[in-house]
Amino acid sequence: MLVFVDESGDSGFKTEQGSSQFFTVALVIFEEHDEAIACDQRIQLLRRELGWNERSEFHFNRNSDRVRRTFLQAVSPYNFFYYGIVLNKDPQKLWGEGFRHKPSFYKYTCSLVFENAKEKLNRAHVIIDKSGNLDFRRQLAKYLTGKINEEQRKIIAQVKMQRSESNNLLQLADYIAGVINRSVQRDKKFSADYRRIIAHREIYVQIWPR
Repeated sequence: MLVFVDESGDSGFKTEQGSSQFFTVALVIFEEHDEAIACDQRIQLLRRELGWNERSEFHFNRNSDRVRRTFLQAVSPYNFFYYGIVLNKDPQKLWGEGFRHKPSFYKYTCSLVFENAKEKLNRAHVIIDKSGNLDFRRQLAKYLTGKINEEQRKIIAQVKMQRSESNNLLQLADYIAGVINRSVQRDKKFSADYRRIIAHREIYVQIWPR
């Protein structure tokens, strides 16, 4: 079992100064390794179909509407499923000093989505983006295995860090996180359209607090 993790939005709380109102973490889960390889190959082929350089990265926030739709339609037939958590940083709904500490906020958000996905996970190999603070990413890996694993059941077998620019399935996780984040922003263009394309792959997306 392979699990790819990425986020959309930022963990800052100064929304009046440009921080995002919503912070989203998505888990993309492949139960079968062969299916993950097939999806990876399809994304690689899509680059050629678009006339892109083989090292070009798919990134939801940077890509055009046409590329977003093409990407989502290309991956939608493959057998993966996803979970998401969206934290609404509205100060009237979310408060407490712990949320102001960015590393704690990020780890807490990740733990929520893993808790929601627990029943589907078994000895999962988790891959997270290596970009950003490497020491923090290592702390996150240790935190998740300590918090999510149970005495009688190993839910997470291993956490690895890889760079998203060289991992197509981390780019898929970026897309899923971006799609979820866009879908809760009703003022954004095509806010519901993208999520509709991959709705059959969704298990559960929690928005918290309501």
